[in-house]
Amino acid sequence: MSSVQPPLILEGLISIEAALKSGSREVNTLVVRENHRDYEVTKLIKTAEAKRVPIYRVPEDEIDALAQGKTHGGVLAFVGERQFIELEMLVKGIERPFIIMLDGVEDPFNFGQSIRAFYAAGAHGLVVRPRNWIGGAAAIVARASAGATEWIPTAIADTVEEAADFFKMRGLKVVVADQRRSKPIYDVDLSVPLFLVIGGEKRGVTRSFADSADLRVNIPYASDFEQALGTTAASAVLAFEIARQRRGKNN
Repeated sequence: MSSVQPPLILEGLISIEAALKSGSREVNTLVVRENHRDYEVTKLIKTAEAKRVPIYRVPEDEIDALAQGKTHGGVLAFVGERQFIELEMLVKGIERPFIIMLDGVEDPFNFGQSIRAFYAAGAHGLVVRPRNWIGGAAAIVARASAGATEWIPTAIADTVEEAADFFKMRGLKVVVADQRRSKPIYDVDLSVPLFLVIGGEKRGVTRSFADSADLRVNIPYASDFEQALGTTAASAVLAFEIARQRRGKNN
């Protein structure tokens, strides 16, 4: 069996522009539909040229053959691996850090859309495990996140416990979304320095980790609905409640 890895590709204007401007990864080649008439594509080409990225113009069917989705807009890029920073750099110089970790999310679309909500709500950094969607499904998560996974500063931790211990030592409160013996998000102070852990839809966070967290929170319903929210919906609710609380604390 060959050990050669397939090339990493980003698709669409927003994802590629985010990678070019954020410096999150090397952009090795930009591939553009020949005879395009799109002003935004022209701007992207100029950005790539300024960074000395080679540009190839090809028929659209060649782009279709390379792309995973149908929303590439006639542009894709061959890119390098995502660049990560040390955990320490996620909180350096930030008075009240807001760091997130999605642990066990099994769908790259859900992962990307959740990061989109957290980044829009002001999260300062993201923690992922060594095997993560940002590396293995770059095109999908970048597109689903509208480029947020390229913009948000990101570090790696082997386990959620390792990350939690690291941030606890630096004064962050470890917060877990969990239904058991938890408090409604509207009744707790989420404006403090925090490390928020969201579990996957199937398994959630482990009971032992939830029990060791500083705070367990839940999203109260306004009806008798008994099912859990999906990861993306829960992430958006949590993200913007945190943003709401922080807005009044001169963040």
